[in-house]
Amino acid sequence: MFIVGILSWWYTVGWQDQFVRLRARLARTLDYFSIDLLIRTFFAPFRQISAGKVRGPLGVQLRAFFDNLISRLIGSMVRGTIIVVGSIWIALSTIIGAVVAVLWVAVPLLPVVGIILALTGWVPWHL
Repeated sequence: MFIVGILSWWYTVGWQDQFVRLRARLARTLDYFSIDLLIRTFFAPFRQISAGKVRGPLGVQLRAFFDNLISRLIGSMVRGTIIVVGSIWIALSTIIGAVVAVLWVAVPLLPVVGIILALTGWVPWHL
């Protein structure tokens, strides 16, 4: 009866809990990288304190324009890098979660497989 209880938990509540944990892990990762926000602000200036209109001579306006342009280029490079790294991390987390979910099904069967292999005389390596 004890083994039946463990197996019924393993294949129902336990397996559902694995998917809940995977979903929570992916939600935390998505929140951490904030890829949607990075895409929306992709060309926004990077940590620029004064990004307003500049009035004055042409030289001052050109300098402000190029400062703003460089700040936007740096911002897009940083945001692009974080988007790529975040996407890779999310993809790896999803793949690892899927592998864990598949292995979750097989783990209770491994002792039975081991006993069968031991009874047939299979040896993993020869010394």
